[in-house]
Amino acid sequence: MSYYNILNEIQNVSISLSSEKNTKVLLEHILLAAKKLSQADGGTIYSVNDNQELIFDTLLNDSLNLHLGGSAPEAMNFEPIPIFIDGQPNMSAAVSHAASSGQIINIADLYESSDYNLSNAIAMDKEHGYRTKSVLTIPMKNHEGDLNGVLQLVNASENGQIIPFTTEVVRTVQALASLASVALTNRQLIDAMEELFQSFTQLIAKAIDEKSPYTGGHCRRVPELTMMIAEAVHRHNSGPMADFIMTDADRHELNLAGWIHDCGKVATPEYVMDKSKKLETIFDRIDLVETRFELAKRDTELALTKQLLAATDDVQRSAIQQQLTDQLNQLEADFAFVSKANTGGEFMSPEDQQRLQDIGESCQVIVNGESLALLSEDEIYNLRTARGTLNNEEREIINRHMDITVEMLESLPFPKHLKRVPEFAGGHHEKMDGTGYPKKLTRDQMSIPARIMAIADIFEALTAADRPYKDAKKISECLFIMGKMKLGDHIDPDLFDVFVKEKVYLEYADKFLKPEQLDAISEAAIPGFNA
Repeated sequence: MSYYNILNEIQNVSISLSSEKNTKVLLEHILLAAKKLSQADGGTIYSVNDNQELIFDTLLNDSLNLHLGGSAPEAMNFEPIPIFIDGQPNMSAAVSHAASSGQIINIADLYESSDYNLSNAIAMDKEHGYRTKSVLTIPMKNHEGDLNGVLQLVNASENGQIIPFTTEVVRTVQALASLASVALTNRQLIDAMEELFQSFTQLIAKAIDEKSPYTGGHCRRVPELTMMIAEAVHRHNSGPMADFIMTDADRHELNLAGWIHDCGKVATPEYVMDKSKKLETIFDRIDLVETRFELAKRDTELALTKQLLAATDDVQRSAIQQQLTDQLNQLEADFAFVSKANTGGEFMSPEDQQRLQDIGESCQVIVNGESLALLSEDEIYNLRTARGTLNNEEREIINRHMDITVEMLESLPFPKHLKRVPEFAGGHHEKMDGTGYPKKLTRDQMSIPARIMAIADIFEALTAADRPYKDAKKISECLFIMGKMKLGDHIDPDLFDVFVKEKVYLEYADKFLKPEQLDAISEAAIPGFNA
């Protein structure tokens, strides 16, 4: 091969190596280029694992029409080759010797060489009716001298004859190996950084889930459900969402956004995030309320017992006894109502809220000489919370996690292929009519992935079995609620239709929900669903 052809080939390889993102394909490109430059009949390229072993990545042989590993559908099934054995260089194979010593090994005729164990090579030759003769083994080291692979070529040829690898060919392939090693190192560094960042986002999600026993698993389930919905929309080829297509890069970006969609919760106080009862702060104040009710019952008993002792006839004593019984029963009923109200729920009627006010004002108890109402104004305010356990101020604190999430993510210097992560992650509490938070975005201002994540977040919350103030809902009830949300322009209507049509809820239920949550689903009963 002329110098011009060699230079041209190396230039072509350089372009290919700089653009390839798949490490296995990158290794195959290196092997193909080395084969072409050396006019070799075959070759193998090895990568190095964390255990200091050589892994067969790609094997090519023109005469045998073999293509194993790399981009081929048939995987390599060879055992790894240790570079060291008991701390000493493994001298039994040329590739391990080259890897451990850093030396280029050029063998004119393998069968005449006594330096290495030939049993595996001879066995493979016999199995395929092949004769390995000239062998060139080059360790691939990067600019820092670190080994990241070994390149081995067999049977160089000239005019149809097998010849040894010439000095010129060795230098050419060595130059290619050095160039390829740098490209491979860059690819490995990029992959390692991607893996580190992915692991870091999952670490944050795990920390947030561990922070609260009542939302444990939320940060893990939402990204999985997000990807289930996204894949369903991707494969759905009709209707308004038919044009939505995801590449592998799109999937990676959306999955990453899913894992860190609630990262702002690291700043949410535990006493708010873990508030399982309406009267809970650092502790549940229902015990203090119960003490006041017990004092009220004691005071009632003392007062009426004095009247009972002072009574002069049976009629008067009977009336006082009945009054005592009625008042004690009323206090017990009132406390039972307060205790139930403290649990929280989906809805508290105005009548029940007024009853709490009336109970609080019904009587006074004396504590350390101070007259106290059965319920303080702050306790009444918290107990009258209509939905859940959080009062308005605490809900603002919870909602603030989205502002913090957006601030955190927008402050990060995301690379170009992850630039949309803040938008995807920051929109899961927005509503299609612009009444959501934190930015009050409308449907047209949001990307499809962000709208997908909003549906995932809602469905996960509705089906979750770890909330302190509600039981796990059945699937039919969740779909009914989400149908109402669709009609109220809170969630994307087209995405919700795909969610139902593709039965993503069943896929999610199979993996995460309790069997008793999956009941009979009638799509006709889902409000607003467009079949």
